[in-house]
Amino acid sequence: MDFESRRQRILDKMEDNSIAILYSGIEHHVSADEYDLFTAQANRNFFYLTGLRRDNMVLVLDKCVEPAKTMLFIEEADPTMERWYGRKVTMEEAEEISEIDEVEYIYELESTLDRIMTREDVYTAYFDTYRHQKVDLPDYNVVKANEFKTDYPGIAVKNLFPLVAEERMQKDEDEVSLIREAIKLTDGGLKNLMTNLTPGQMEYQAQADFEYKIFHEGADGTAFPTIAGSGANGTMLHYDTNRDVCEDETLLLMDLGAKFQGYCADITRTYPVNGKYTDRQRQVYDIVLAANREVAKTAKPGMTLKELNEIAKKVLAAGCMKLGLIEKEDEIDTYYMHGVSHHLGIDVHDVTAACNDTLQPGAIITDEPGLYIDEWEIGIRIEDDLLITENGCECLSEAIIRDPDEIEAFMKDR
Repeated sequence: MDFESRRQRILDKMEDNSIAILYSGIEHHVSADEYDLFTAQANRNFFYLTGLRRDNMVLVLDKCVEPAKTMLFIEEADPTMERWYGRKVTMEEAEEISEIDEVEYIYELESTLDRIMTREDVYTAYFDTYRHQKVDLPDYNVVKANEFKTDYPGIAVKNLFPLVAEERMQKDEDEVSLIREAIKLTDGGLKNLMTNLTPGQMEYQAQADFEYKIFHEGADGTAFPTIAGSGANGTMLHYDTNRDVCEDETLLLMDLGAKFQGYCADITRTYPVNGKYTDRQRQVYDIVLAANREVAKTAKPGMTLKELNEIAKKVLAAGCMKLGLIEKEDEIDTYYMHGVSHHLGIDVHDVTAACNDTLQPGAIITDEPGLYIDEWEIGIRIEDDLLITENGCECLSEAIIRDPDEIEAFMKDR
């Protein structure tokens, strides 16, 4: 990964006489002495610019001097704490991973910032102040930004998030390679799941078959909580209870993905629990598959996600009218109520920036049409991951079987 070039592009976007202060974050407390696994909580923009996913680290970009300076602050190792909780990153390791020459211990941060604010002409300070929704607890970076406003009320505080988001939307070759590996791991997990899927199995057992395989093969996590919805549960878009029985002659919708070295796959497949689709299931499946393939055939630079969604909706509506489910095209929202695409990368619903509202080469997006028919207890979604190229797109997950005949043949021969 060329982290130095990434940081330089952010520095180029920053105003003159500005600094950027980006925290990796601190462990999220759950209960008693329990904390969430930090690598899942690390600030994604910090990771994108440093390659590090450890707590209690800070990246400082200083554009008040010429040439601009980059500094990294990390936690000093405590042998006693390391005995209990494992090794911390050393200065040498942090320097090698991040490609930052100036690495200091974090207790030097306050005096360093004080020196910058005293000796340099700082007009603007950038923090990652992204907030998903108002009801969420403030992110650690927002907390630190508010502290900075109190300490230095005369300095304008601006949001670093959109500057980084613009860069993250187009993936470089290294990032694409990591997502390819995450997809490959996901494929192996799905094959293990199909091999073991039988009527009477619990949804959580299908989840376990997938997750065992990806972790065994080197995944560093799941991209998001695995969805294993059988029967009517497959009509719930973000169902993740996974506690019901997979009944005979029902479908199992699996929305899942491996995470590899911080990068996500996002795949959905819908399997017949007993290994063979019923006639009605097959009719609905073929409609969703046709929409999936049309999006993969059409996606290209210059298009918007909204345009791709309209393409998917037309195919789904035509199929549902033939089945007699709807009479007019605009009634498709009864059975299809989400968008067909989102960006994919370090986050499974990866960042977007308004300046990139049309697709550009290097973007990776999902292709996930679906139909959710409550009265038939049929929920079918087929999701692939597409890399936008110079002239069109490449389906990175093409090898993950989706053709119903191939799925039935695989499950018959297991």
